[in-house]
Amino acid sequence: MRTDGRNFNELRKVTITPNASEYAEGSVLVEFGKTKVLCTASLDEHFPKWLQNTGQGWITAEYGMLPRSTHSRIKRDKAMNSGRTQEISRLIGRSLRAAVDLKALGEHQIIVDCDVIQADGGTRTASVTGGFVALALALNKLHKLSEIKSLPLKNYVSAISVGIKNDHPYLDLNYEEDSSIETDMNFVLTNKLEFVEIQGTAEGSTFSQKALLKMVEVATSGCLQLFQEQTKIVGTFFPLKLEI
Repeated sequence: MRTDGRNFNELRKVTITPNASEYAEGSVLVEFGKTKVLCTASLDEHFPKWLQNTGQGWITAEYGMLPRSTHSRIKRDKAMNSGRTQEISRLIGRSLRAAVDLKALGEHQIIVDCDVIQADGGTRTASVTGGFVALALALNKLHKLSEIKSLPLKNYVSAISVGIKNDHPYLDLNYEEDSSIETDMNFVLTNKLEFVEIQGTAEGSTFSQKALLKMVEVATSGCLQLFQEQTKIVGTFFPLKLEI
C-alpha cells in the first residue's frame, strides 16, 4: 500500500467536469486526486502563415501554473519564458495532434490552454487527458455550427505517469511519490494502444529493460481507465473503440 492508501496499479480519483468555462468552444476541469487543471480549447482567428493554402489545420497548446497552485507561491510565468513550461506545452500539443485528422480540420487552428489551479503531481498527464476532452468538445461544437465540414477526431489520447521504486512500479504519482521516486516516466497513448510519447528519467538509479516493460504494462492499464472517463463525455458524439 502507498502513503495515500492506493494499490501500486491504482489511479487517484479522476474527475472530468465539462463546460467549466462559459466562453471557450470546449472546456473541462480535470482532477487527478488533488491536482486540478482547467483546460480550454479555443478557435484561433490567427492561422499560422506557414500552413496557409495547404488545406491543413493545426492544434497547439499552452501550459501554465497559477502562482499559488503549489505549496509555496511561484512567480507568474509571463510569456512562457520557463523552459519547463515550453517543454510541457509542446508535449501537450504533440499529444493532441495525434487525436486529430489535421487535413479534415481544414485551415483552422485550435489552441488548448491548460492552467494548473492546484498541483500535486501529474500536472502534464492531467493536462493531456483533460485537454483531449476540451478539444473534442470544441471540435464537436464547431462541426455543429458548420465551422468545419466534419468531425476530424481520429483517436482518443490520454496520459499517465509511472514510477519505479525498489524495482516495483507505481501508477499515477502524486507529488510526494514523484519527489522521492527512483525512476519517473510519463506515457501518452491512443485508444489503439499506440504510443505518442514516452518521457523517462532515472532519478536515483538506472532501470532495466524488465522494469521498463513493467512500467509500460502498468501505464497501459492506467490509460485504459482514463479512456473510460473520457468517453463519459466524448462518447456521445465520438464513441470509444479500443483496439486491444
